[in-house]
Amino acid sequence: MSNAADTAVVELPVDDLLALSAALVDVPSESHHEAPLCDLLEQRLAQRAPSLDCIRVDNNLIVRTDFGRARRVVLGGHLDTVPANDNAQARIDGNVLHGLGSADMKGSLAVLLALAEQVHAAPASGPGAAQHDVTFAFYEGEEVADEFNGLRKVFEQRARLLDGDFAVLLEPTDGWVEAGCQGFLIVRAEFDGERAHTARPWMGVNAIHRASAALSRVAAHESDTVLVDGLEFRESLQAVRIEGGVMGKHNVVPDACALVLNRRFAPAYTAEEAFEQVRALVAGPDGAGADRVEVLQAQPAAAPNLANPLVADFVQGLGLPVRPKLGWTDVARFASRGVPAVNFGAGDPTIAHTAGEHVTRESLERCHEVLARFLGL
Repeated sequence: MSNAADTAVVELPVDDLLALSAALVDVPSESHHEAPLCDLLEQRLAQRAPSLDCIRVDNNLIVRTDFGRARRVVLGGHLDTVPANDNAQARIDGNVLHGLGSADMKGSLAVLLALAEQVHAAPASGPGAAQHDVTFAFYEGEEVADEFNGLRKVFEQRARLLDGDFAVLLEPTDGWVEAGCQGFLIVRAEFDGERAHTARPWMGVNAIHRASAALSRVAAHESDTVLVDGLEFRESLQAVRIEGGVMGKHNVVPDACALVLNRRFAPAYTAEEAFEQVRALVAGPDGAGADRVEVLQAQPAAAPNLANPLVADFVQGLGLPVRPKLGWTDVARFASRGVPAVNFGAGDPTIAHTAGEHVTRESLERCHEVLARFLGL
């Protein structure tokens, strides 16, 4: 972990969200290299929001109020980006910021930073005082394997820092509330065979051929659209890798083959139920399919929880449009601990991770205005 005190202070813009977002884009923070950005945010908040408690856990910065309010809201944003794609530097064109992470999610980090400073400056009571206690979670490792996820690390090491009644993850949603999220499975199905010379294949069993029936069933499978809380979660199942054959030998009937499958499932199912659905498909109607089926990775889905009072207050009270989250986000991490959570942030999710990634001033200001109203600022 870097020491914030040893890092030169970078002057960040104060009142312009687009300029602040651009300054954050210009601080490289590819996954596993978030320390300089975490240092910068820690310095900024120490200077401009000293009344807030700032706790550093590796390259995760948890910033908390202690107003004694009845409810606590957690607002979270990840520090890391995917690798650059000829877009490492910020470029402002009118009211549009282009650059790596501008939508996912340096723009939303700028919104969080501005909100934290507003909460610090707000009166303790009366008009303009925050209605809820707030926890701001700036965390590392969202764009890589779950073992590196900063929220996971904080939950494991100091879970009480993330206690809350409601959470908003500022993933780009283009002004929508994306409620809940899909769960996902990575499943490996293995098929056995028996080696033989390819000139005499009848003396062996071709494992790749054995896998072909299961692969055909996966390719022909029509995934369901499942209604949860009135939202349509469209599921998917895709073969993402196939392994087989004897390395370097083209004259051997292969005795092993494996299919790796990616399943995205609706919050109507547990991960165990979703796995059983996949297992039955690759086993086939006669049970003569895969010899072994195992889960390589699994993350639970998160229900929309639209009837929860705080979720309803956020969605209905602010008049926000709602759609289901197709994909997995850290809302599921909170939901698994009994904390209802939604995705709501600046930027268009369909251009995240692309060379043309960008965010607009309007999107930033709208996101900030909505969250400030919800907090009562």
